[in-house]
Amino acid sequence: MLKIENLNFSYDDLKVLWDVNIEVQEGEIVTVVGANGAGKSTILNNISRLEKPGTGSITFNGVNLSKLEAHEVVELGLVQVPEGRKIFPQMTVTENLRMGSFTRKARLKREANMDRVFALLPRLKEREKQFGGTMSGGEQQMLAIARGLMADPKLLLLDEPSLGLSPLLVKSIFNIITEISRQGVTIMLVEQNVFQSLRIATRGYVLETGRVVLKDKGEALLNNEHIKKAYLGI
Repeated sequence: MLKIENLNFSYDDLKVLWDVNIEVQEGEIVTVVGANGAGKSTILNNISRLEKPGTGSITFNGVNLSKLEAHEVVELGLVQVPEGRKIFPQMTVTENLRMGSFTRKARLKREANMDRVFALLPRLKEREKQFGGTMSGGEQQMLAIARGLMADPKLLLLDEPSLGLSPLLVKSIFNIITEISRQGVTIMLVEQNVFQSLRIATRGYVLETGRVVLKDKGEALLNNEHIKKAYLGI
């Protein structure tokens, strides 16, 4: 579904990605884990065209993304939920959700998708008239994910969805991600929370200083000695 080949990227003279190769198959949850600053978010921003791609290629269902604009990538069904949520704080929950369905295809399915996200996240239904900026961090993260689902994605890119949340809310967010996968949405997840993200992953990639140093099934990576020592403190 998604294929990244030999991706290199630099911010001016600072090189942050080195020959990155990642594949995502339809129906998978693929996790990219690594420490803060490893380059995880930069990979997603290259896919979404929020960054001008460096050298290498990125294809989605056979379409080369390098010459597309960000909104054209969304129209293909590739949708990113950004780090830090970035909801519209002075809009209500319903207004935030409607902003997610701006493509022609998504507008046609707006009401059905609204019902879908309210069924998945009933707390948002309870707060549909509440301003986003007055919600808790966990509720804002749920809203950000729901807004991404309103775009009717084939592949959902999640950038650090557990960042800044309590352990109980982290568990809830990962349960939501698993349920989204069960409903047929392919997911690519970048995370610092190595244990939770690899626990739900079909496959995982470990990124260190801009390089993929390990790749395997999620369960296998959880049992990898390097992962245990470097990331889980075991």
